[in-house]
Amino acid sequence: MAKLYLKFDNSVLKEITLSQAPATIGRLPDNTVQIDNLAVSGHHARITWDKDHYEIEDLGSLNGTYVNNERVGKAKLRHCDLVRIGKHELEFKNEGPALFSSVAAKAGPEVAKLEATVMLDSRQVHDGHAVRTSLAPAAMAAAATPAKERVGILNVIEGKTDQETYILTSRMSMIGKSNMASIKLKGFFAPNSAALISKRDNKYFIAPEHKVKLRINGEQVLSQRELSAGDVIEIGKMKAAFSFQD
Repeated sequence: MAKLYLKFDNSVLKEITLSQAPATIGRLPDNTVQIDNLAVSGHHARITWDKDHYEIEDLGSLNGTYVNNERVGKAKLRHCDLVRIGKHELEFKNEGPALFSSVAAKAGPEVAKLEATVMLDSRQVHDGHAVRTSLAPAAMAAAATPAKERVGILNVIEGKTDQETYILTSRMSMIGKSNMASIKLKGFFAPNSAALISKRDNKYFIAPEHKVKLRINGEQVLSQRELSAGDVIEIGKMKAAFSFQD
């Protein structure tokens, strides 16, 4: 059985069991292994099963993927390899290399089919036959209509930034002094990377960078938090109000 051990400063944060399905690593929450750190790209790397071994592939990340301190584009993973992504390490362990050998050739295509079927609503399937829905036509039409996309807005109240208003249409918006920042802070003491605003499922979330003080409505925030209309975000001397576009 193959496993990944996510580590930071030699402390194990998480254990992940690998299957033959692809596993992605990155900062966004839709990854198999989420690493909430600004040094990590949204979709940073991918681990796949190839006949009789696992491979890791860099997905065009900014800071690169390293295996045993060597930067790689794609590399075969071996037992006890150390993968470095940003400031974190992933230790790869595969103590049973023969576990998949007898089924790997057959299992590959079937895994893809299984991945496609997990999106089905299990409540509408029973013993392989579709279950007739009891929703009224009007309710069915409402359910079929996708929710209107909400776009977030950040209005700067205090502090020096390159704009007064930011429309948050991207999936990720970095706050900081860095040239990569979408919301650019000004000032000698402003951090290069202060926080990240991410968008998913019509919601917005904010997470501070390590050692950066983030406050929402006067309360210090230490980890990822969902934003609500009317929230006031404070980072250093910058204060901004979050809302949704009409």
